[in-house]
Amino acid sequence: MELLKLSALFAVTAVSEILGCYLPWLVLKQDKTPWLWIPAVGFLVLFAWLLTLHPSAAGRTYAAYGGMYITVALLWLCWVEGVGLTRWDVAGALLALAGMATIMLQPRV
Repeated sequence: MELLKLSALFAVTAVSEILGCYLPWLVLKQDKTPWLWIPAVGFLVLFAWLLTLHPSAAGRTYAAYGGMYITVALLWLCWVEGVGLTRWDVAGALLALAGMATIMLQPRV
């Protein structure tokens, strides 16, 4: 159950980070309204705050979070950008999630 809760928190954290970066990308690359900078900053603040909710040390949290970030970014690629995933994308996401689980579920001494 702990892994499920941590994974959900990591997933929400990843969506916040992606939105905080994707909105400026829309402004800079697709000439969308500069008003998108405002929610982008909000999402990046939310992202930083969400990272503080994890129980592990910051470095361990950031390392494990990377696995979920990779997975959510690939899902974003598919669902938002409409780019199909390859079997290599899926394999990489599964490896990244296995790494995340390994880091987060290690025995506490």
